[in-house]
Amino acid sequence: MAQQKIPEQKAALAAVAKLFLKLGIIGFGGPAVHIAMMEEEVVKRKGWMTHDHFLDLVGATNLIPGPNSTEMTMHIGHERAGWKGLVVAGLCFILPAVIITAAFAWAYQQYGKLPSVQPFLYGVKPAIIAVIISLMIRLGKKALKSVELGIIGVVAAALALYGINDIYILFGAGIIGMLLYAIKNRKQSVNSIFPFMLLQADTIAMKLSNWKLFWIFLKIGAILYGSGYVLFAFLDTELVKTGLLTKQQLTDAIAVGQFTPGPVFSSATFIGWQVGGLPGAAAATIGIFLPSFLFVAFLNPLIPALRKSQLMSAFLDTVNVVSVALILAICAEMGKTSITDWRAVVIAVIGFAVTMKFKGLNTAFVIIGGAALGYILWLV
Repeated sequence: MAQQKIPEQKAALAAVAKLFLKLGIIGFGGPAVHIAMMEEEVVKRKGWMTHDHFLDLVGATNLIPGPNSTEMTMHIGHERAGWKGLVVAGLCFILPAVIITAAFAWAYQQYGKLPSVQPFLYGVKPAIIAVIISLMIRLGKKALKSVELGIIGVVAAALALYGINDIYILFGAGIIGMLLYAIKNRKQSVNSIFPFMLLQADTIAMKLSNWKLFWIFLKIGAILYGSGYVLFAFLDTELVKTGLLTKQQLTDAIAVGQFTPGPVFSSATFIGWQVGGLPGAAAATIGIFLPSFLFVAFLNPLIPALRKSQLMSAFLDTVNVVSVALILAICAEMGKTSITDWRAVVIAVIGFAVTMKFKGLNTAFVIIGGAALGYILWLV
């Protein structure tokens, strides 16, 4: 029996690797598109699991920090081929994006400010802002479940624009959401697993810039809830406001994250390269993705208990609304540096209109269109 299981396990592992390597190469469009592609492959085509179980895994990814679509690959890999499948699925999905992003990072560092490339980046910036805003509008409609959540979201956006640390806003709001739920449901018993991590690394003296990069991205990867776009609000606080990265570099990192397939978190590779070259890219990449592997490995067996936690649901409902508010706030700040004349306004308006009108359109095409239009208008 053991001899028969070994070939079966190898075949399952190979199938997992093949599937997620393919999705990592062709997976343009962000987490929602990635998950839709996984459902098509895993449920409809391959029949690896039922639709209901797939939805349970999708729900589980919202209960832990990290990039949702990347964590979905790990959950599916674990279900299909155990802990080895978890690791292989995650790596195969991540590596294509990291390699492509590293190539963009090198090229940007070498040629990003040259006239031949600058017109394209000029058009990409307003296009990416338009795409993010349109995506946040859709996400906000689903996240806004009550008047209280709307008020919390507005206050969170105001605090972010005022300059309060986004991480404190996110978790402070989450706690408020839990307290409101507890007050409304005093008689109900609460069973919850809450991955709280108090990370105050900023007070620790760090001499090695790459180690500092690793810690910054590890910290973000360990506490980041919501979609990958929330990453950029945190990076603004951790890197731009501390002087390690310019606002323009952050905006360009967002564009590259959208331009390339796979997880949006691969923007960490681009940013790490700008700060510390190849070693910095490796430090940032490992830091941002490592927590996801650990969280999925630990929490996968606990999914049934987490799904039943009403208190955790209240926390996540609040976090989702605040995440949208933070992203819109950072988009407003980025717009100040990226949308500076009528050309940029035209690109942003067209990008927003196209994204809202054609909801099934891959966002990569909107970014490419913005780059092309930027080049054309740059010559006007």
